[in-house]
Amino acid sequence: MAIAIPPLKDSEKIEVGYAKPDGEAPKATVGAVSSIIVASYNIRYAVGSYLISNGLLRKIGLRGDRKRAQHVGSNIQTAASAFTKGKLLPLVDVLALQEADKQTMRTGKHHVARELAEALNLDWIHVPAGLPRGVKPKARQWWLDFEEPIGLHDPGDTGIALLSRLPLSDVKRIDLPWHECPWRPRLAMAVTVTVGARNLRIVNAHVDPHAALGGQLEQLEALTAEADKNSGPTLILGDFNTLSKTKVVETRGFFERHGYLTPFPSGTATWRGMGIRLHADWIFYRDLKISKWGVARPLSVSDHWPIWAEVEL
Repeated sequence: MAIAIPPLKDSEKIEVGYAKPDGEAPKATVGAVSSIIVASYNIRYAVGSYLISNGLLRKIGLRGDRKRAQHVGSNIQTAASAFTKGKLLPLVDVLALQEADKQTMRTGKHHVARELAEALNLDWIHVPAGLPRGVKPKARQWWLDFEEPIGLHDPGDTGIALLSRLPLSDVKRIDLPWHECPWRPRLAMAVTVTVGARNLRIVNAHVDPHAALGGQLEQLEALTAEADKNSGPTLILGDFNTLSKTKVVETRGFFERHGYLTPFPSGTATWRGMGIRLHADWIFYRDLKISKWGVARPLSVSDHWPIWAEVEL
């Protein structure tokens, strides 16, 4: 059964790819499967872990791009190896990606989600941000200005994605409220994953780091409002950009007040840069159990590390 996609504007077109060449979706898992491994990874378009230092070098004109395509391609293969060898984390059944660029200049024209899915032999869904072309970024807080921007007229895009060896259905794009970064729309996606006769609703989110605390909570409200439309087992995961102790406390408290739990202790390092470590990425859950969890260190494809959980349905 093919994945149903609702009609969207051209800039918001959702892409779907299948591991099988004939486009056949995987059959529902049957038998005694009692748990699956779910992971989330802000892959930072597979450009590497040195966000701050590379940002500084780029600003003074010392960062070259001659081998960008080769470098990103190699990092995608490194990530694929990590997700299949079982050393940094168990073999993943469902992988949520953030900052998954699609053929941008900063990736050397790589389609990160598609190429990683192909290397892992997984089905995939990519939801593009739908960047506003020609809109010049306004000044940002200096500590958030290290990221390499996508060119004003770059025909590529960024976005979020879900890779899966299990059947996917009921895909929905979620546009999050965004006010302080008009050059970078924020979004999430909701997908149903089928495991035998059971369904798991997953919401993959990339929350805005530029927003003030109130702005982030507005985006979290949009996530829980969408997730609460499902009455069964639910995961809300992704990069929540909780880049301060206050945001960690507020974000965790928000989800707990809405009936969600997390296995990750507050302060668990999932991001690093210039010796700084922060808890940016989370997995929140409802109506299921998580028996194991972890952070896949020291994978250096991004400034984030993948996080994972063994989900008991």
